[in-house]
Amino acid sequence: MSDESTGHGNSEMAARDLSPPEIKQCCAAAYDSDAAKLLLGDSFHPGGVRLTGRLGQLLNLTPRAHVLDVAAGTGTSGIFLAKRFGCEVVGIDFSRQNVEEANRAAQEMGLAERASFRWADAERLPFADGAFDAVICECSFCLFPDKQIAANEFARVLAAGGQVGLSDLTRMETLSRDLDGLMSWIACIADARPLTAYVAHLSAANLAIRIVEEHNQLLAEFVNGIRTRLLAAEIAAGLGKLVLPGFDLDAAKKLVRSAQEAIAQGKLGYAIVTAIKPA
Repeated sequence: MSDESTGHGNSEMAARDLSPPEIKQCCAAAYDSDAAKLLLGDSFHPGGVRLTGRLGQLLNLTPRAHVLDVAAGTGTSGIFLAKRFGCEVVGIDFSRQNVEEANRAAQEMGLAERASFRWADAERLPFADGAFDAVICECSFCLFPDKQIAANEFARVLAAGGQVGLSDLTRMETLSRDLDGLMSWIACIADARPLTAYVAHLSAANLAIRIVEEHNQLLAEFVNGIRTRLLAAEIAAGLGKLVLPGFDLDAAKKLVRSAQEAIAQGKLGYAIVTAIKPA
């Protein structure tokens, strides 16, 4: 990634100048990085597998379900769903490294027959119409440059009566400048939308909204965890025990402080939305 993508330089200008493919590549590279794994811990989204389990319950997953996990990362959620509900999961991600790690993890857990992963673009899903009983997308829909195309793709690959479940960051239209730069794209903030916008995208894809749940407290806990890990990383770096080339700790701390303030003010939140494809 360039210096701009790690918090150096004019990140607001960089975010404006990037093309959609460059945004996808930058975010995928960021989540591949050692810094992201250090700061985010085992789960790359608020609520972790606890909220993933809630999403699976809302989607009524069963051992007969064929599930697509969009932006599956290193496979944590997809593997969890396959183990918890006995369903068959296919995960896609824009990072080839994530795909390799996810398939390796499924193999090591003895779940490779029920959880497999491949490289793909969420806005151009390489699957036939009606191929899945459920589609999940956790903390990633907000990053897609063309959200309506992605929603349309979700609907296309769903079988009649199938359901889509999103869990994602929500935001008010106006945030501080700190939360609108390129670094906040990587943190899923810059192009997050109000909850009503996610509902509108799914509705425009001819999906009928079923359930909307807000889980703002889980976002607060998630950001607090990042703040704690940042402080530990700063101490370790000061002692010469940690080196994160190109990572700007000061910019990251500033972003976290701004996010905490926005959450306290009700400007940032987290929510689940499920919708069904009419029979």
